[in-house]
This record gives sequence, structure tokens and C-alpha cells, in this order.
Amino acid sequence: MEEAAMKILVFDVPAERGGALTVLHQFYQKAIEDTVNEWVFVVSTPQLEEKGHVKVINRPWVKKSWLHRLWFDYLFASRLSKQLKPDEVLSLQNILIPRIKVKQVVYMHQSLPFAEKKYKLRENHLLWVYQNLIGRLIFRSIKRADKVIVQTEWMRNQCAAMLKVQKEKIEVQAPTYSMKIEKKFEQERLLKEVLFFYPADGMDYKNHKVIFEAMKQLKKENIDQYRVVLTLSGDENKHVKALYQEARLHHLPVDFTGKLTQEQVFDYYTRSVLLFPSFIETYGLPMLEAKLHESPVIASDCLFSHEVLDGYAHAAFFNPERCDELKVLMEKYLK
Repeated sequence: MEEAAMKILVFDVPAERGGALTVLHQFYQKAIEDTVNEWVFVVSTPQLEEKGHVKVINRPWVKKSWLHRLWFDYLFASRLSKQLKPDEVLSLQNILIPRIKVKQVVYMHQSLPFAEKKYKLRENHLLWVYQNLIGRLIFRSIKRADKVIVQTEWMRNQCAAMLKVQKEKIEVQAPTYSMKIEKKFEQERLLKEVLFFYPADGMDYKNHKVIFEAMKQLKKENIDQYRVVLTLSGDENKHVKALYQEARLHHLPVDFTGKLTQEQVFDYYTRSVLLFPSFIETYGLPMLEAKLHESPVIASDCLFSHEVLDGYAHAAFFNPERCDELKVLMEKYLK
């Protein structure tokens, strides 16, 4: 007996770039392939093509301010849901849509509230807000949702343990990866020029600082026959600007390339060691990409890193708060 067709209403107004946009496109592709059900996507600025069974509602004004976003979440979304009368609501926004009575599924890909490292208010007020205030909304949504989707097993375990939620309610859907790997890591290229590569944005929890401290330790021992390549321009925020000035002040062997194309990133995987000192990740896609290229990886000793890299012969782990541990691992490639 065939299942009855459903109308599925998908909310994802925060998605605009990076991992969040990737998640949106993955569910959009799933909807395109699902010709049985009707799908309606409510987004802000992303341009998704409508199909016969896939409708798209754009509301770019959501991005004007936090007040617009709050108005959307607590008034507009529930009104829209009542108008469209869906059978199921899928929120890709980490939190439930309030005041609706149909079945709700939450896709939870914000790991900050579950991270091992806890930020203090004076240390970083934005990350503190995400861990504590927005974290409470996420926790409440996970408890109330009919179903929760996460990207990794460690997130599933954290949700179940911290919130006393049954694991059966939480489904793991690892990010799909369909990119074709043309070339693998070539040891000979690394021997000619020792490169360390860290493709990451300038958020504080990406922990670029530990790399700079390790470089300064290497410099004290007159070891500088290498380059560290960062996908930062040097002016993203106060934190990155300070790192840029530190690099110039201490004459550190670091290159600020700015954003790179995927082809450029993949080329670096073929001739460099991936550094991944981040404190907080939901998945950590660069580690998977480096693994697929068979590149060496030096990663933070965190749950998310082990989920991606355990069993991988070319991986090494270090305490992300210990620059001396990172320095020792980098030194192995310099000798």
C-alpha cells in the first residue's frame, strides 16, 4: 500500500553561506528527488529553483536586523504554517517553530551549546550568548520536537546524555559528500616545500592562536623553513587583525590568502599537512576532505575530530590549548 502524499514545510531563513547553506541545498536536492510529496521551502536570500512539487518562498527582509528575525520566528512563521496547512514542519534552524501543532522535525547543526570548551561572557560575549541563551532555546526544542536530526554520533550522544532524551528520537545523518577527488596527497611535494594548511574562517573558536604560539616556539629554536597557509585576509575581525599584526611583528612564516576556490583548497590538500586546532565543530568537513585526499592531519583532541579521523593512519591529535604539543607534531615534518 502506497504512503499518502504529504506537504512538508521547510524553514531555513538563517542559511546564506558556508555549512548552513550546504545543509539547505542537501535537503532541497532531497526534495527534488522526492516526487511523491509536496515541499515548500521558506528561506531568506538563497535562490532555489521551483519545480512542480517544490515551492520556494523568499523573505530577504528577515536579514535586516535581529528584530526582523524575531518577528519572523515568533509571528510570521506560525501564521504562514497555519495558511499552508502542512502535514509536517522541518526546521533546519536548530530550534522549533513556535505555536504550531503539526509534527515537527528539528535539524540541529549548532554544536556550541554541546561543546567541551565553555566560553565566559568576558572572554567572548557572542559565543557565550550562543552557548547559554540560544543554547537554552535549542535544548527546549530538542526536548519538544517529534524527531531530531544531527550530523554525528557524538552529537547524538551529547543530546541524549545532557538532555535525558531517548536516542531513538535522534537520527544521525552525516553530511553527504559527492565531490570527485582528482589527485591525492603527494609526499614528494611536501618534501620540497613544507606547508601547513588551515582552511577556516576567523571565529575565535577556530583557535588560530594556538598555531601562532607554536610558530613562535619554533622561531625561538630558529626553525622557520616552512609556511602556514590560512584562508583569512587579515581584517575579518579584531581577533584576526591582532593575529595579522602578530605575524608581522614576529616575522612568522604565515600566508593570509583570503578565501580560496574549492579547486585551490583541494590542491593544498595534495601538498600540505592539514592543521585543524578548532575547539568546536559539528562535523569538521576539512578533516574529511583531507582524509579523502590521504593528506596528513594534525587535529584537536576533541570528540568531533575522533569521529572523523579515528582509524585514519595519517592523523595525529593534540590538546588544543597546548601549543607545545602542536609544536612537537609540526616539528616531525620539519625534520
